[in-house]
Formats: sequence, structure tokens, C-alpha cells
Amino acid sequence: MATATRGKGDVSVLYSPAVALDFFKVAGKKENFAQGKVIFAEHDKARPYLFMRDKMYLLLDGEVDLVAGRKVIGTVAKGGIFGEMASITGAPRTASAVAKSACRVIAVDDKQFRAGLEKQPAFALMLMSMMVGRLRETIAKLAERTRIGKDAILEASAAVDPKRLAELAEGLASDPPEHYDRGRNIVEEGQTGLRMYAVLEGIVTVSVGGSAVERLGPGGVFGELALLEKSQRLASVHAETDCEVLPINRTAFLLLVKTNSEFAASLLGTLAERLRILTARLK
Repeated sequence: MATATRGKGDVSVLYSPAVALDFFKVAGKKENFAQGKVIFAEHDKARPYLFMRDKMYLLLDGEVDLVAGRKVIGTVAKGGIFGEMASITGAPRTASAVAKSACRVIAVDDKQFRAGLEKQPAFALMLMSMMVGRLRETIAKLAERTRIGKDAILEASAAVDPKRLAELAEGLASDPPEHYDRGRNIVEEGQTGLRMYAVLEGIVTVSVGGSAVERLGPGGVFGELALLEKSQRLASVHAETDCEVLPINRTAFLLLVKTNSEFAASLLGTLAERLRILTARLK
């Protein structure tokens, strides 16, 4: 699903068209599409063995409609990014992109994106920030409509290998791992976010307004949304089992993203997959 549509909850202060342009100019190539041309179609999936790869796009000129089930669900304006979800997760397209007017784009496929992140890993912060608004809206809607089952551990919970994350954070985060007994709260909704956490052992439950919306196991991360925006926590998290978590402060988090493309790509991937799965639960 493209996240470049600009609804109220989608825009982040971290988004900069100039920074996006710099990244795409280095990693990708320009393409032109006539009015009415389908740039990619709903349900399309990459086939690398046929030289068909998922691409994400930066719109230089014109407008692009995002269409799902024959319904326009958003419009991308000049400077917007679209198509990144499939490129990051490898999942089928959940919407079509159609040139509303003649348009010019810079396209980056999944392989070029990874290579670009190695040169400019800080670009991942921008994509993360684009997903934050939609994650917040989606989680809030889920809290109103549904509760998850006790066996529904989020498929996208493992962002990175817990041991690998501990190694990456060593020397950056001064906080040691923390142990929480079963039933104890780790963070509370409405608190100011000072740290993100990675689950090293056990299972935690993420709740909004008392409704469970996610369950995360080892390798799962939480609290990164508030850390990205320096805002209040959207959700509460408690230890469903005895668990151990690794706290990472904002300084260490930003440094990890900006200096380590592996960490940036892994966290970006888990955010994108989390958004895809949670959005699917709303259907």
C-alpha cells in the first residue's frame, strides 16, 4: 500500500521533499507516464527471475491516483512517495497507481533501495515517519472495533535478531536490559516517549484504550512511534509473560538508524509489515 497520500495523519515533520529527491536521484532513474497510464496494478507481485522487481516512486511532476477495488483511495501530489510498501515488504500491491495527469517520476526498485540505504541510511527515518501517522490511525480504529486472540502473535513482530540488536546497541545505549514480571506494565498510554524497546525474551501485549491490538515476541520492537515524533505514547504495553526487554533512548535510536543501514532496513521492514497486517484487520 502506498503511504504517500497526504491525509491529516500521514504528514510528519520529518518528511522533506528535498531529502527524498537527493536519495532518489542517487539511487534511481526517471520515467514518464501519460495520463491514464497504470504505473502498477493492484495485486501485482515482483518476479525477480523474470526481471520484474517492485519499485517505489518519487513524483516529480503531475498527480497519481491510488485505486483499490475501482475506488480512488488517495491522490499523490508532486514531491510525494508511493509504492514503497511492496518494495519494502515484498507483498503484493494492495492498490493500483494510475497517472491522473501526465507525470514524471524517479523509480527505485527494491535492490536499488537497499543499496541507496547503505549510502544514505537516514532516509529510512523519512519513510518511517510517513508510516507513523497511518499506524496511529489504524491502531486507534482497531481499538474501537476488535480485540485480537490470545494466539495471534503478530507475524511481523521480529524486527531483527534480539542478540544482533543488543550487539548493535552496545556502546550506544547506556541502559542495561530490563526484566518485567508477568502482568507488569512496561509503558503506559499517554506517557511521553523517552525510549523504544526491543523484546529479548517473552511476549508483550500492546493495548489501546484497554483493547489488545498487537502481541510481540522476541525481536519485536515497540515505542518507536513516540520516539520518532517525540510525542505521547499511543498505546500501553504490558508483560504477558515474564520478559526481558532492551531499552534504547532516542539518541541511540537515531544514531543506529543513521549509521547502520541493516538496522534501518530491518526496522523499516517491520514497520511496513506491521502496517500491512493491521490495515488488513480493518477490512
